[in-house]
Amino acid sequence: MALDDKAPLKPSDNRFDWLGGGIYFWEHGPQRAYEWAVDQSKRIGSKITKPTVLGAQLDLGICLDLLDTANTRLLQKRFVNFRRFLRENKLPMPQNRNPQGEGWRDKALRFRDCAVIDFTLSRLFQNEGIKCQTVRGVFLEGGPAFPGSKIMLKSHIQIAVLDPQCITKIFELDAEEFRSDV
Repeated sequence: MALDDKAPLKPSDNRFDWLGGGIYFWEHGPQRAYEWAVDQSKRIGSKITKPTVLGAQLDLGICLDLLDTANTRLLQKRFVNFRRFLRENKLPMPQNRNPQGEGWRDKALRFRDCAVIDFTLSRLFQNEGIKCQTVRGVFLEGGPAFPGSKIMLKSHIQIAVLDPQCITKIFELDAEEFRSDV
């Protein structure tokens, strides 16, 4: 079912967003997206009352794709500039950390990651005239799938859309396609 184009999606602009500010999507991960929505709905003060999953067709456009080692090396280089910028301006280095009191182990609040990605995006634009439209990354999350494994139970690929024009279609998914509790 297609959704009304007039209902814009709100970009997330938290200082701890993994890929910086943007409209977030899971790539080929409706079950993980649903699990996240359910978890969020259980938090005190949550605005989510009926967890559901939307599908989208995206055109990544100019993408800072962190599945490409050229881009992760770029982040590595830009981090040196970022650290220098902070020192020159006597600013503290942001730290990735866990939310309070929830037994997390994934450092889900990605303050440093967000700051370095935002810094990199701004420098790409300022210095090279490159305006990224999306950022894509893989995140190893959750405990091991089995003892000794580096495959994690909640791993997923996320895309942060910076330019809403990259969202070409939005639709509601049929819950029977991905929910095991239906």
